[in-house]
Parts: sequence; structure tokens; C-alpha cells
Amino acid sequence: MDILNYFHEEQAISFLLLFIRISFLLAFLPLFNNMSVPMVYKATFALYLSIIFYFEVEPPHLNSWLSIGMAILSEMVFSMFVGLTLSITLYLLMLAGEHISLIMGFSMATVFDYQSGISMPMISQFLNMLALLTLLSFDGHHLMLVFIHNSLNSLPLGGFVLSDNQVQYLIKAFKNMFVMGLSISFPIVALSLLSDIMFGMLMKTMPQFNLLVIGYPIKIGIGFVVLIAVLGGMMLVFKREYFLAFQHLETLIK
Repeated sequence: MDILNYFHEEQAISFLLLFIRISFLLAFLPLFNNMSVPMVYKATFALYLSIIFYFEVEPPHLNSWLSIGMAILSEMVFSMFVGLTLSITLYLLMLAGEHISLIMGFSMATVFDYQSGISMPMISQFLNMLALLTLLSFDGHHLMLVFIHNSLNSLPLGGFVLSDNQVQYLIKAFKNMFVMGLSISFPIVALSLLSDIMFGMLMKTMPQFNLLVIGYPIKIGIGFVVLIAVLGGMMLVFKREYFLAFQHLETLIK
């Protein structure tokens, strides 16, 4: 029977590598790697996708346990590379939130982030949650699922090798993360520093002016007003960087 052909050794190895690729991609991709989602659901979803995509995969020709181990390692490295490339687009907003929190005096007001499992300033958490909602609004989660499907055709199972171009891209992406994070937070940082200069000049002319009582609430208010004004632009920058990361991924894995 034809169905017995799917229980051969090559087919079993192919399904194993496919399940590993999808499982690790779901573990590293933004939104899917949320720690608040139970692992049972993630594993079930990975198994479901593996069954759907299995019939479109060419079985790799692996002749030894060493080659199978290297293929598994290749799939893990590929998943980490893809997840890191797309997560950088979220990290630049979190970095901008840290700059904004520092300049507004909220750097000590941290909250626990259930997505990453770490504590971060409130502004970073707010921008992170808003970015995830923006990602859902332009179907970014569907783009990631389409990318998983397309990667099966452009990159055979166990065939990923980290190249110099991919390492250079990650270095440039990290550099761009710091530049874009500072650029996004610059309007709030600049106006906050300008308010500090104005308060300093006011204290020189009016020594009775109490900066702690009057100055800091005004500075926080200015920060929130500017943040509301530039919030839409921040999300547009995130959307642009997200699509650029996808375009680079499609080029780098071919």
C-alpha cells in the first residue's frame, strides 16, 4: 500500500527535522514565543503544522547518525537566526522605551514582561504590547506562517549553513537597532532636555522655584504629550522595519 511508504526511515527522519524546524521557529519568532502561552499548545500547533507541511517536503538523504545530528543542529541555528532577525524590530521599540523612561524618571518603575520573562520599564512594556497589536493588525503572524511554508521550498531540511553575509547582516541589524531606538525616542528626549534647560534658567532667576514639586510633574506631562503625538509614527517605523527584515530574510536564506 502507498501509505506504508510514509513509514520508511527517510520519511521518519524528514518528519523529525520538519517538526524540529517548526517547533524552534515557534519558540523564537515574535508573538509565538510568548511565555504566557502554555507549552502544550505550542507543541500541538507545531505538530499540526508539521503534519500539514509534511507532504510538501523532500526527504533528505542522511546516511549516519552524525549527519542527522548535524541536520538537527542546522535547523536549530536557522530558527534562532530567523527569530533574532525579526525580534530585533521589537527590541528597537523596547530600547526606545528605556530611553524615554529614563528621561521621564520612570526607569525604576519596572513591570514583569510575560513575553520575554524579564522586567522592563513601563514605557517599554507599553510600546512592546502596542507593537504586538500592530503586528496582528497587519497580519504579521500570517506572514510568519507563510514564511515557514516558503522556507521549506527555498531551504531543504538540514541544509542551512550560517554564512558571512548572514553574520554581517545581524551585526548591521544590531547597529541599526541602537540607531533607530535613539531616533524614535529623540523627540521626547530632546524636549525633556530642553525643559531641563528652561527650568535651570528659571531657578537662576527665581531661586524660590521648587524644581522637585513643580518641575518634574511638568516634565512628565510634556513627555506623555509628545509620546501620544509620535506614537503613530513609532508604529509606522516598526511596521517598515518588520517588512524590511522579512525581505532580507527571503534574500539571505536562498
